[in-house]
Amino acid sequence: MTMIKKKRHAFPLFIFLILSTFLISSFAAGTTPTDKKKKEALASIDKHKTEIIALSDQIWQLAETALQETQSSKLLADYAEAQGFKVERGVAGLPTAFIATFGQGSPIIGVLGEYDALPGLSQRAQPVKEALQPGAAGHGCGHNLLGAAALSSALAIKELMEAGKLKGTIRFYGTPAEEATGGKVYMVRAGLFNDLDACLTWHPGQKTAVSVDGSQAIVEFIIEFFGRAAHAAGDPWNGRSAVAAMELYTTGLNRMREFVKPTVRMHYSILNGGDVPNVVPAYARLWCWLRDSKGTGVEQLLERARHLAEGAAMMTEVDYRLTVHGGNWETLVNLSGEKLIFNNLIRLGPIKFTQEEQEFAKEIQKSSGVEPKGLDGTVQPWTVPKPDPEGGSTDVGDVSWQVPTISFNATTAPLDTPWHAWPVVACGGMSIGHKGMIYAARVMAATMVDLYENPRNIQAMKEEFEQKRKGVIYKPFIPDGPPIIIKK
Repeated sequence: MTMIKKKRHAFPLFIFLILSTFLISSFAAGTTPTDKKKKEALASIDKHKTEIIALSDQIWQLAETALQETQSSKLLADYAEAQGFKVERGVAGLPTAFIATFGQGSPIIGVLGEYDALPGLSQRAQPVKEALQPGAAGHGCGHNLLGAAALSSALAIKELMEAGKLKGTIRFYGTPAEEATGGKVYMVRAGLFNDLDACLTWHPGQKTAVSVDGSQAIVEFIIEFFGRAAHAAGDPWNGRSAVAAMELYTTGLNRMREFVKPTVRMHYSILNGGDVPNVVPAYARLWCWLRDSKGTGVEQLLERARHLAEGAAMMTEVDYRLTVHGGNWETLVNLSGEKLIFNNLIRLGPIKFTQEEQEFAKEIQKSSGVEPKGLDGTVQPWTVPKPDPEGGSTDVGDVSWQVPTISFNATTAPLDTPWHAWPVVACGGMSIGHKGMIYAARVMAATMVDLYENPRNIQAMKEEFEQKRKGVIYKPFIPDGPPIIIKK
């Protein structure tokens, strides 16, 4: 793998502006056959815009969490079927997963859609925190927008194929449970991406930019300790405390923080920690997540975690069980494809928000205790990728180890406000989120036209893909059988 310098270099601003102006002008003029087909794809998205916004809003209202997205999945699958896609439901043993396909032959291009919400984030579409339904879920990551935009882009390509202007196959993947068990990993295990030539996705964000930094790998597991109950005052010597083992384990995990790479992140939550103080607890359960910039690094962390559990169990004379429930590999960034996305971002230009939308965003920022800067819809300059990305993880990473996969962010929420939180939910249910969603659909559709029209683009992506995964053996972080939702 080519070594990448850590220093980041932004595109010189004046070059960026000149290039943007030129590309936007040429795209609008439709000076090439490819540009003309892009214009038709954008026209298709505009034609179905009202329907797509309605779909997104319905999913926003439903706010169904991981593997419970029954109605949300059905809405998208039914719409795809009504538009002429062949729909296969319940794929990979996941009731809320589906694939919608149109066309035949190569190239075969996939688009990923998500639609799961997050627990406890219910929020009205207003700039002040107030639950729509107290205690209910909400789309704090904007997945109501993500899935609808992806399907919109696939529909635009389908209509070009139907008119005989593009050849190949377009496939929309309805992927559930990104926020919890990672539905895409189970779809990977089922081989559902094996015949793809390229895959696209996007994500709602606070800025509009290509995704050149990737994501972190993660493994998720449960540790259980099994002791022996006794009266905590009368005969504690007859007991063996499972909670004592768990406390020793978390102490060991926290001591380990000094002796891991700076890229590592470790999180845990106590699910069961005893019932009453006067009983020596016979059972304890801990939920752990370990992250690193590479899947190989996560495998090493997991092995160390096993040793810690064994040691804690030995010290307290209890039994233990460590069960891996899932996880994701890091995203294998494909710069050849990201450049295509970047060109289409600057061709389309910034997302333009109204004064009312900016004021809405500023009120959210004030409520969140951050500077009221409003929304930033500008296209961010190209930057050199970070060798060790920071931040979250996604099951898109596992797809990216099967097929060249490219992604970007589009602005759907105010700057500097918390993610996985009420501000994202508020914007996702009104025009700010809608604008980012339709913009994302346009970018994906234009990029797919580039791929269908020019086989060399796909070939370049495949060559980079093969080079970057050379020598690495991918093995998913999921157990045999169906996914399990962890509950307290």
